[in-house]
Amino acid sequence: MDSLVTAEWLATEMDASDIRIVDASYHLAAARRDARAEYEAGHIPGAVFMNLADLVDTSSPVENTLPSPAKFASRMQGLGLGDGSRIVLYDDSAVKSAARAWFMLRLFGANQVAILDGGLKRWKAEGRALETGHPSHRERHFTAWSDARRQRSKAEVRANLESGAEQLVDARSTARFRGAELETRAGIASGHIPGSLNLPYGNLFKPDGTFKDRPGIAAAFVKAGIDLSRPVVTSCGSGVTACVLAFGMHLIGKDDVSLYDGSWSEWGADPAMPKATELV
Repeated sequence: MDSLVTAEWLATEMDASDIRIVDASYHLAAARRDARAEYEAGHIPGAVFMNLADLVDTSSPVENTLPSPAKFASRMQGLGLGDGSRIVLYDDSAVKSAARAWFMLRLFGANQVAILDGGLKRWKAEGRALETGHPSHRERHFTAWSDARRQRSKAEVRANLESGAEQLVDARSTARFRGAELETRAGIASGHIPGSLNLPYGNLFKPDGTFKDRPGIAAAFVKAGIDLSRPVVTSCGSGVTACVLAFGMHLIGKDDVSLYDGSWSEWGADPAMPKATELV
């Protein structure tokens, strides 16, 4: 299974016994949208709802921190996602949240995970069927582990400012990156981590919401100043759209990519961390 699949492909494969379809829509508070209610009102047949707002470490002071492997495995088992499943994710979100679900599933041990190109919008645009309510499913065993190489802590990112071993790429808008637009979260400074590069996640998509082709994705990274031969750490506001960049690099065969999960929510809230507003 490819990591990026079309609506046509899913329509032909969705009845296979090992296919699991997941609505991973997640919305920022400013959107004033209820992802679960929208899922219940209409979703791809057979899809379960992955509540990304609940898949967090509630003991962390930092917003949207990754959950423990045990918590993640428990939630996946409850959704009927288990070992051997071919999982297809989609969303109907401005922040392309299926990529966050893709990152977590890969981080915690799932091997066959794909994103539906264009998400629910594309599925509906092609006139394909929806269903309402909750489909029935049985629990399946999900063996969880965690690949520490795919995560970076604030301390590791701080140390990298000195070593320069990894490139840090920020997925936020250029206005937020430069500090020209104030952060909406209270107590968080404007600007970016010194030395980081800026590639707004939307630059990886075509106007219809589907991903650019592989050369187009690679060109977007190169244009942003990223050396694709060197390792990358992705960052954003709270670890969601940074995963879009990680997925984009995966599509072009680059997997030496890690996530700074705390992102600007953590860094910008710490007065001791250096901050910059100039463009690199």
